[in-house]
Amino acid sequence: MAETGAFPEAVPSPDAALSPLARAEHFVWLTARVLEQRRFAYHFLDGAGGDPAADAVETALTSYATADGGYGFALEPDLRGPVSQPLHTGHALGVLDSIRRCGGQRVERVCRYLTSVSTPEGALPAIHPSQRGYPSAPFVPIVDNPPSELLATGPVVGLLHRNEVWHAWLFRATDFCWAAVESLERSHPYEIRAAIAFLDGVPDRPRARAAADRLGRLVREQRLAALDPADLDAYPVSPGYAPGEHHFPHDFAKVPESLARSWFTDAEMERSLDFLARDQEADGGWPVRWRQWAPGTALESRPIVTIEALRTLRAYGRHID
Repeated sequence: MAETGAFPEAVPSPDAALSPLARAEHFVWLTARVLEQRRFAYHFLDGAGGDPAADAVETALTSYATADGGYGFALEPDLRGPVSQPLHTGHALGVLDSIRRCGGQRVERVCRYLTSVSTPEGALPAIHPSQRGYPSAPFVPIVDNPPSELLATGPVVGLLHRNEVWHAWLFRATDFCWAAVESLERSHPYEIRAAIAFLDGVPDRPRARAAADRLGRLVREQRLAALDPADLDAYPVSPGYAPGEHHFPHDFAKVPESLARSWFTDAEMERSLDFLARDQEADGGWPVRWRQWAPGTALESRPIVTIEALRTLRAYGRHID
């Protein structure tokens, strides 16, 4: 123990001989917010998946709730401040979905909030103007009349459909997503990921499969997925992305059941998963690949990325513990 008033020596990295899960646990306890600590415990530790663990996640998530039914307080680390935002609220719904709590009155309140911030098309903007005056990532501009964004709307709509939530707002938002997905031509990885999140949950499965097949061809034609991690120079980084911000097959098909899984051969997916497994860093966490603009955002984002990496590896049957 260091003397009072002195900084301790650097915290040692976890033993490289430990399992990926054990090293990640060390990282999470060292760096994560309470919410991500509770999420890690729910998914991976003793008693994982039970009601007490889910209750703990939900209690931690509630601290980000706002009076208007949305979520704020930097739940999505790139947006700071106390105001609710669609991206925060989509993040919250993803957390609730992961613990099987995406329903009931809590989601009714969320849908009322989504209705209140929707655009004239009935969809969601990426950033509501209420964010003005609070710190936010420079790559998410704030405008007075923000447009509808598939990036914000698709994952929320797909998730609500997958959980059999019905609300008046959802009908118009679904129509917007269908039109946006089926008209995509030139795109970028985050938009494609939002599209597949919608298609994986929407009830019309034949239409979803047809739309996903077209998107898969687009992804390959535009080289939006890095199919060979050993030759990343062969794959362009989309305009506005950070240097080296590639996206891989596992980023599009996070679980084998995703419609995006059919876009990639078994060999391409195995290479992608091998790369994901190797990407765990010496401190036990996975890196953030998007553009970093403030020290705290990277620190808060890495445990989120780490949990998702572990969930993807486990979903594909990879040994993590």
